[in-house]
Amino acid sequence: MFIGKPEKNVSDVISGSAHLNAMSYATKDDAYFTGARQDFVTRLPDECPLGILEIGCGDGTTGALALRSGKCQRYVGVELFPTAADKAREHLSEVLVGDVEEMTLPLEPDSFDAVILSEVLEHLVKPWDVLARIAPLVRPGGMVLASSPNVSHWRVIRELLAGRFELTDRGVFDRTHMRWFTPTSFGEMFDRAGFDVVDIGPVTPFSAKTRLLSRLSGGRLDHLFMTQISFEGRRR
Repeated sequence: MFIGKPEKNVSDVISGSAHLNAMSYATKDDAYFTGARQDFVTRLPDECPLGILEIGCGDGTTGALALRSGKCQRYVGVELFPTAADKAREHLSEVLVGDVEEMTLPLEPDSFDAVILSEVLEHLVKPWDVLARIAPLVRPGGMVLASSPNVSHWRVIRELLAGRFELTDRGVFDRTHMRWFTPTSFGEMFDRAGFDVVDIGPVTPFSAKTRLLSRLSGGRLDHLFMTQISFEGRRR
């Protein structure tokens, strides 16, 4: 029997990976943290009296658009990086700084009409745990809007068939990603967290050619053509 140093346990390995993952953000340019989600703001209810929560709010451009559009009077953001959070404070009602997987959110149950998670869950070690903690913050019937790269896109499959999985600075092969999702697995994660699925589709609408193919296939091949997954749900 071999006697020596014990192997690292799984939690230690995951924690170390998360630390290295956070460090890799240092190479991101400022544009990585910007860009208002007009598509999400359009889908929000016309009035959100309790306000909106965004996890990974970046520099606050989506929240600024929601406030300017009259969708809400209160918009709270959670952001990991202080530099981006400082910019977000110029626009949002409140910005909480920290790692959402580690921090305690000083927020009351049922205190928001909607939560937005734009391209953030794939960066987390245990996104399902984060969703389980966030769900009670949204009132029953409240909305969740989320998006993530789609690992079942035909271009990803082509790369895998060729034996390639080259990490990049953006996109589905972003080197800061910790998890990957298909449309089905993305929806199932929200369902387990207590959200009913309202819609799953592409962030960018299909072209006319792809829409025709979708109709001919009864939607069974849609996952092959979604570069990014767009999700809408309601809290049970």
